[in-house]
Amino acid sequence: MILYPAIDLKGGQCVRLLRGDMAKATVFNADPAAQARQFVAEGARYLHIVDLDGAVTGISANERAILAIRDAVEVPIQLGGGIRTREAIKIRYLMKIDRVILGTAALRDPELVKSASEEFRFPGGVAVGIDARNGKVAVEGWTEQSDMNAIELAAKFEGSGVTAIIYTDINRDGMMHGVNVEATARLASCISTPVIASGGVSSLDDIRALKDRGIAGAILGRALYEGRIDLGAAIAVAGG
Repeated sequence: MILYPAIDLKGGQCVRLLRGDMAKATVFNADPAAQARQFVAEGARYLHIVDLDGAVTGISANERAILAIRDAVEVPIQLGGGIRTREAIKIRYLMKIDRVILGTAALRDPELVKSASEEFRFPGGVAVGIDARNGKVAVEGWTEQSDMNAIELAAKFEGSGVTAIIYTDINRDGMMHGVNVEATARLASCISTPVIASGGVSSLDDIRALKDRGIAGAILGRALYEGRIDLGAAIAVAGG
C-alpha cells in the first residue's frame, strides 16, 4: 500500500482543516517546499498536494508554492483542488505534476475527466477525487452537497483510463477519530479502479486495517503534523 503525506495549501502556506472548514485552518509550515523536503527525508516516496483556495473558488492562489514543491523534491506528486477545465489540466501538466486529481469536474463534467486521461500523458495518470458526507458527494471545496452517491459516481469511470479513486469521508477529515475503513472498503469492492483512502487516518492500526482490506493507498495529514504517526513506521507497516 502506498502512503501519501499531504500538503494542503491555503494562501501559500501548509495548513490543515477540520472537516474542510476554511475558517478552521491551522498553519503547520509557512514554507511548503521545506515541508515537502522533510517528508521525503523521512522516507516519503510520493506526495499529495491540495490547493484549498482553488478547490473553493476554482482559481489557484498557490501556484508559486506548488512550483516550489515541484522544484524541491524529485518524488512523484499528485495534485488536486480547483482543476475543472482543460486549460487548468494543461497548466498542471506543464508544471510537471505527475498525477492530477479531478473532483468537482468528475461530477459536473465527467467527459472532461475521460478525455483528459487520453489527451494528457501524466506519468501517474488522472485520478478522480470523491469527497463524501454521509455517502453523498460534496463538491466546490466541500461547500456544496449533491445527491450523487459516492459509489455511483466512482462506477462512472470504470474502464475510462482513470488510474485511482481518492475517497475522502469528510466527517472524518482532520478529526483524528480514525479512517472510515468500512465505507472505503465498500467502495473498493464495487469497482476495479484502485482506491486511495483519505480523511481521518490517525494511527498505524488505521493503516493496517486499510491494507488488510486491500486498499491501494492512504493519505496522511494531521496525524503526521501532530506527531501521532511516525512516517517511517507507517511506511514499514504499509510496505510502500
